[in-house]
Amino acid sequence: MRYLLIILFFYISACSSSQKVKLPQDDYITTETGLRYKILQKGSGPQAKVGQEVLIRETTSYLDGTVLYSNETTHSPVKVLIGGNQATNAVDEGLRGMQEGEIRQLIATPNLVRRKSYPPNVSPDSTLVIKMILHKIL
Repeated sequence: MRYLLIILFFYISACSSSQKVKLPQDDYITTETGLRYKILQKGSGPQAKVGQEVLIRETTSYLDGTVLYSNETTHSPVKVLIGGNQATNAVDEGLRGMQEGEIRQLIATPNLVRRKSYPPNVSPDSTLVIKMILHKIL
């Protein structure tokens, strides 16, 4: 019986640890909301702030690198009003303080990427990696 309990303990431990997601640890800044980001390339000029419209390019993927969405190679960046509920909380928060030409990589937990409806290829319980390029502050 004792051996059965030991085997059961190790089995449960192995199953629960295999479902944990390992998040990148290097050089990330963590905000009060839990958003993690790092600057991949510095920009220049004034910093973007709430109430401003910006043009961005972004690529969203799962932690394993599977791309869910990208507009990096299209001709038109997306226009976003910072603080205007036009993007997920992660994107909205991640844009604040960016400069034109800056590239940031965000690690966004499910609570920061909630939306009313999800595309078929996006799980509502996923932590996402979002690479954002601030093209222009309008």
